[in-house]
Amino acid sequence: MSQQTPSIPSPLPVLGQSIPYDRFLDCVHCGLCTASCPTYVETGDENDGPRGRIYLMRAVVDGRLELTNAVRGHLDSCLDCRSCETACPSGVQYGRLLEPFRVEMQNHVTQSSHEDSSTQTRPTRIRKPDWFHRWILYGLFPYRNRMAWALGPARWMQKLKLDRAMNALGLTKLLPLRLQRMQAQLPQLRAAVPELPEFLPAKGQRRAKVALFTGCVADAMFRHVHWATARVLQENGCDVVIPRQQGCCGAIHYHNGAAQPAMNLMKQNITAFQDPSIDAIIVNVAGCGSMLKDYGHISEELNGHAASGTENNTAPAQTFSSRIRDVHEFLDALGPVPPRGRIEAIVAYQDACHLQHAQKIRQQPRDLLKLIPGIQLKSINEPELCCGAAGSYNLTQPDMADRLGRRKLSCIMETKPEIIASGNAGCSMQLQAHLQQQGLAIPVLHPMELLDLSYQQKPVSSLR
Repeated sequence: MSQQTPSIPSPLPVLGQSIPYDRFLDCVHCGLCTASCPTYVETGDENDGPRGRIYLMRAVVDGRLELTNAVRGHLDSCLDCRSCETACPSGVQYGRLLEPFRVEMQNHVTQSSHEDSSTQTRPTRIRKPDWFHRWILYGLFPYRNRMAWALGPARWMQKLKLDRAMNALGLTKLLPLRLQRMQAQLPQLRAAVPELPEFLPAKGQRRAKVALFTGCVADAMFRHVHWATARVLQENGCDVVIPRQQGCCGAIHYHNGAAQPAMNLMKQNITAFQDPSIDAIIVNVAGCGSMLKDYGHISEELNGHAASGTENNTAPAQTFSSRIRDVHEFLDALGPVPPRGRIEAIVAYQDACHLQHAQKIRQQPRDLLKLIPGIQLKSINEPELCCGAAGSYNLTQPDMADRLGRRKLSCIMETKPEIIASGNAGCSMQLQAHLQQQGLAIPVLHPMELLDLSYQQKPVSSLR
């Protein structure tokens, strides 16, 4: 009687295979990045700093460390603000380490044991998206029409002050914690404005033809900023095209490790903006701009593992990314037409992380704001530290987000501002939420809104 040879379970996939190993070796662990890392500054824990997280990822890739919940927790608590990249003298591409590693973490499988020891172990998927990710982050936020529908009742509740009554009666505490968080983070919504047309002509001499990226949450909640941006571009001699086929940039999915939906959205946007007559694709949201500029890199990573079986879109993605321009970056290079309307106000400018760190754009917004007659532009302390918004971070990591939000607002208030300017929708919502908590009625405006008012020679009060 022949003895049956026991089968050997297949080995687990090794994490980090989509990441060139040399990127880990670029970090020499000097620690110069730690003072600029928001989570390390708050906790003092090396595992919550850039070099500590790189060490953890490399140890997992080398097989020296198991991917435990504790390790996941340290990596998940990273805001991906890229402040460490600005501080690093060795040019470590931290974002190109963390982001693909998170994608692989999401798809990680582990060997699960069974009660019957004679049964071979088998791989099982872990960490499935919970209801919040499935229905809210992935099912609602990336779709501007769904978001607009969901915000309709919220606008009426704010208008009738029913939201305040619900808070006073404690009715909002009946909601799940994350929905309570969403309600608390909701800014005072402005009246709904019409959708932008597909084409807006330049004023005066035509200098460029540009396309405007409108995105998802930004279009649903801050469409007035898109209108202001379009008008500013028109004033500067730009024909503005708004493709109807565009969608979410994919950052919500990608930063949470959902690779395939991110790839699908990338393909949608690449197709929507392929008109060769467009001189640049303009973005007015720092987080979206950073994601769109990274399409080339991300396509290489995702085609390597997460999106296997699909055609390689690396070349079109790289071409697409090369045409992306943040609106401040574009106007500064074009040579802005000086606005004439005065705005007598002290303005504190808050650097969005994905503008100053990921896109290396710091001076251009300041130079544009200084063109407005009457504005006194103020710098704030700790400009390199994140405000805690970081896309969906303030919903998934509320404790750290609140600590950083309070810290940022404290630095801003030292300047005694009458207006706060920020070039990112997430930052705007985070700052407005903390202003409301402290009972401070200070408007948070996009620099394009201020420029638009100056071009139209209207007061800030006209926005209310």
